[in-house]
Amino acid sequence: MYLVFPVKSTLCYLHFTYTLQKRIIGITVGLRSRDSCREHFKKLKILPLQSQYMLSLLLFVVDNRSYFKENLGIHNINTRTKSNLHKPLANLATYHKDAYYYGIKVFNSLPSQIKDLSANKNQFRCALESFLYSPSFYTLDEYFSYNKYYNLY
Repeated sequence: MYLVFPVKSTLCYLHFTYTLQKRIIGITVGLRSRDSCREHFKKLKILPLQSQYMLSLLLFVVDNRSYFKENLGIHNINTRTKSNLHKPLANLATYHKDAYYYGIKVFNSLPSQIKDLSANKNQFRCALESFLYSPSFYTLDEYFSYNKYYNLY
């Protein structure tokens, strides 16, 4: 089952749900209201809501690879991004916030070691879960900035 929905359409519900998730972790562990839950998410092996969204989105992309084209299928130039998924051209902001387009963006930002495992769904899922547990991403922007600096081509 996938937790795939438009990124910005349910933002207020996401924020409420995420705040509730942090509050439950804080109560479970016995934290004060201002203490950070980041390390406790890691210890309890619970993915924050945005990380759960990324996991579902990436599993959706891997399970439905036939709907996505690689850059190598679009052009025959040997570039470092040849194995990335091709982002279709679109000018509408609603299309850029759609699960299809965002799935491509999130997949392309994965470290290459994890992208290479996408042919085997079980190995991909295990590697992806361990990757998402380690930094415990609170937001999608945090994920993109993390991968911008640590993604080795």
